[in-house]
Amino acid sequence: MVNADATELDKFSQLAHRWWDPSSEFKPLHDINPLRLGWIDHHASLAGKNVLDVGCGGGILSESMAEFGATVTGIDLSEKALGVARLHLLESGRQVSYRHVSVEDLAQEMPSAFDAITCMELLEHVPRPASVISACAALVKPGGHVFFSTLNRNAKAYLLAVIGAEYVLGMLPKGTHEYAKFIRPSELSRWAKGARLEPDELIGMSYNPLSKRYWLGSDTDVNYLMHTVKITA
Repeated sequence: MVNADATELDKFSQLAHRWWDPSSEFKPLHDINPLRLGWIDHHASLAGKNVLDVGCGGGILSESMAEFGATVTGIDLSEKALGVARLHLLESGRQVSYRHVSVEDLAQEMPSAFDAITCMELLEHVPRPASVISACAALVKPGGHVFFSTLNRNAKAYLLAVIGAEYVLGMLPKGTHEYAKFIRPSELSRWAKGARLEPDELIGMSYNPLSKRYWLGSDTDVNYLMHTVKITA
């Protein structure tokens, strides 16, 4: 049984043609990409590494990691998003291998194949996030890096990420997020440890709607990122 919500897949597939438009619904992804890319490279030193981008969508992060010198594979369950990602390679000239496969199936096919794995803004959209985390753990080499980003589950996150971002500021389409699927850092940490991924850093991502600026810092109340390392013994 594929670990995906058909409604979620359809929602993002319908917007796939706008993925690379920096003024579209995907503007937040374009805006935060330099921040998360720099953070990932700081921990994993991407140049020369074999990297997997889980839930790659149209390939914004995948292409950026390739530009940093990584050999990148991007996987997604949206054929339309992958089509857009492949087309954009013709424009950018970068090299990324895109595949239509679930992370669980790829884990069966390529265990311990990657130096680093990114799973960004995906866990809050799947029925069984712990299954994704376990598959990522199976795919990464011992001592390798796995990066997650998701949304905290609390009143502040609901007000800012759902009411504020979707209904007041219109930064995201209405219905982008389902609050019940948000994940507390303690839950993500527990699932990661259960999969033999040791949490190394938890960092928050904040946004100022007046200056329209994003930054990384200690506030993990809404958006946060977690760096984990695969236990070697």
